Amino acid sequence: MERVLGIGGHFLRATDPAALNTWYRECLGLDADEFGEWHQADGPTVFATFESDTDYFGSRTQQTMLNFRVRDLEAMLAQLRAKGADVAGETQDMDGVGRFGWVTDPEGNRIELWQPE
Repeated sequence: MERVLGIGGHFLRATDPAALNTWYRECLGLDADEFGEWHQADGPTVFATFESDTDYFGSRTQQTMLNFRVRDLEAMLAQLRAKGADVAGETQDMDGVGRFGWVTDPEGNRIELWQPE
């Protein structure tokens, strides 16, 4: 059986794509090239499904949620707050998994940040 090898891309609709690309670069340090190619660090990727009525993604109209692995969650959240980003007030610790925090991008997409254990 053929299998997928990994995530090949994540695509977002935006009213101002250039501004949203700038936000991801300046706030999260996502250093994609002009074609959107980004070489990420090795590490786990989680593919999970949720019930259709979950509040975990923020808005009920958001069908997917992007999760980024980070080295230092507190430092990333502080960096985002300093840039005026919409950072959730709470974080979550999950034994055996790691720590989680959330930020909402300028287009209203909730993003999860994960510091693996």
